[in-house]
Amino acid sequence: MRKNKTRAIVIKCFVLLVVLGTAYQAMAQDAKTTYPKLDQYLMADRDAEIALARSAAPESISRAADVLILGRHGFETAVKGKNGFVCIVGRSWTSAADADFSDSKVRVPMCVNAAAARSYFLRITRITDLILAGRTKAQMEETVLAAIEKKELPPMEAGAMCYMMGKEGYGGDSTPLASSPHVLLFGY
Repeated sequence: MRKNKTRAIVIKCFVLLVVLGTAYQAMAQDAKTTYPKLDQYLMADRDAEIALARSAAPESISRAADVLILGRHGFETAVKGKNGFVCIVGRSWTSAADADFSDSKVRVPMCVNAAAARSYFLRITRITDLILAGRTKAQMEETVLAAIEKKELPPMEAGAMCYMMGKEGYGGDSTPLASSPHVLLFGY
């Protein structure tokens, strides 16, 4: 009887060791995630980034939208709009599948309406700030989830949506940007 209890304890300890070892390896791998230098994420031509961002939505919307471009300290206003829409070029950490998370070539034109600018876009800017500060994907996800739980980031607003109609973007190797224009509905 005592021998069986000892054997069960040894087996449970071994299983626990294997599980913890696997988790440690996964965390160590994530901690090794390195991002290319910031310069590789930036677009050299400001006007080209503005045009790519505006390509996300119909011209009747994007011409009066705020346009933000990625700068050294996050997204910066390049053009002040007047209709509540916000257009950007999303980078890999905001727009690509996990396999392309740090791909500096990813450029995804996005244009969100006012409801998404007040909810979804705040997440995009928080994610960008964390990545630019050198956080790993796991650290970023943990921080953003905690901010949502603490209500530091608002829930998705009803009616929040995003145009993704630009044909010149690149969504990464694992999930190429959809070739057909589409619209994402978030808060429904």
